[in-house]
Amino acid sequence: MTTAAVIGGGPAGLMAAEVLAQAGVLVHVFDAMPSVGRKFLLAGKGGLNLTHAELQEQFERQYGARQAQVAPWLQDFGADGLREWVHGLGVETFVGSSGRVFPRDMKAAPLLRAWLHRLRHPTVGEPVNFHMRHRWVGWSDGQGADASLVFATPQGRQTMAADGLVLALGGASWPQLGSDGAWVPILAGRGVDVAPLLPANCGFDVAGGWSSHFGTRFAGLPFKSVVLRVDDPTGSVFERKGEFVATATGIEGSLVYAASALLRDTIAAQGSAHCTVDLLPDFSADKVAAQVAHPRGSRSLSSHLKSRLGIDGIKSGLLHEVLTREQMANPSLLATTLKAVPLHLGAARPVTEAISSAGGVRFEAMGQDLMLLSCPGVFCAGEMLDWEAPTGGYLLTAAMASGRVAANGALRFLGYTPSE
Repeated sequence: MTTAAVIGGGPAGLMAAEVLAQAGVLVHVFDAMPSVGRKFLLAGKGGLNLTHAELQEQFERQYGARQAQVAPWLQDFGADGLREWVHGLGVETFVGSSGRVFPRDMKAAPLLRAWLHRLRHPTVGEPVNFHMRHRWVGWSDGQGADASLVFATPQGRQTMAADGLVLALGGASWPQLGSDGAWVPILAGRGVDVAPLLPANCGFDVAGGWSSHFGTRFAGLPFKSVVLRVDDPTGSVFERKGEFVATATGIEGSLVYAASALLRDTIAAQGSAHCTVDLLPDFSADKVAAQVAHPRGSRSLSSHLKSRLGIDGIKSGLLHEVLTREQMANPSLLATTLKAVPLHLGAARPVTEAISSAGGVRFEAMGQDLMLLSCPGVFCAGEMLDWEAPTGGYLLTAAMASGRVAANGALRFLGYTPSE
């Protein structure tokens, strides 16, 4: 019987396993962790964001420089396809006010349980076999699908021969959950071109750091209803309203993650990145200037800003980080700064702290079906490929879609008819 190995038990790997098994291939899934889907469960800890309900064209733009490569995946399995697939597991979904799509109960665990049950007890195709605590360490001999796979297990070294192979080993974020990038030298040793793994959807350190007072008092607190602006060195502008959080060394959170690729690449090219924060996006510059200049009588400046503009707490603290006492007393400068607090960022946080990672197997190293050109019969999927996306369901959707593409490529390689 034709066999296929899938290494990596995240969403991309499980989707690849499902497609292969439904076609009648005997599938073995290997993962280094004690159970599959660990990062998937972590992503659902605060409510599993499955995908995003928006026009396909807008959805595809979220993949930035890799839109051309990712868009074809989404034609087969995009946001609507993912929702239909979830409903097929008996899990209802809903669209939140922001357009994000969630399971009705917001939880990841019931969805994963239903999925694993269907993989183990399918109504169509073959059951999927799972092998936990099997860390892939490479090949023993041969090339591509003709080689024996080697695994380090609690019982010692084990090998397996497979007719086809799908690698879905993740990037380098959250290594404690299995995505540690250990596969990079293995593939590089086989002539596969791999771009360095970099942090994506990550936080940043402020150049020079916060003052001890600000870092101690405000770390962990949010900047609510602000606008973050980043000027792209190429001339375009990132500008979006939302929230982010102060950390002991800098900033992180959803608004920062949305700009993280631009900030990271700017720091890599120029050594630092500059951004501004509009603390009062619902006030015009003229209104802010008028309120700052309004006579305050005997009130302190801090009381004046709180009563006239609602500036207090962490927003007031940020002003004191960038302005001296003398500058704070200058109404014109203060008003201008309230609308554009300058922040200089010196470094992205390490990839091990990031929500996801950029870099990975370059698309030039693969065919359109995601088969490695230097390793016939070996296909790659998920976050180990050289693409990235913001949070909001875009990561999960494209990862699962890539798993389908890789599995269908493997089916063609094995002489089967790809799934519809």
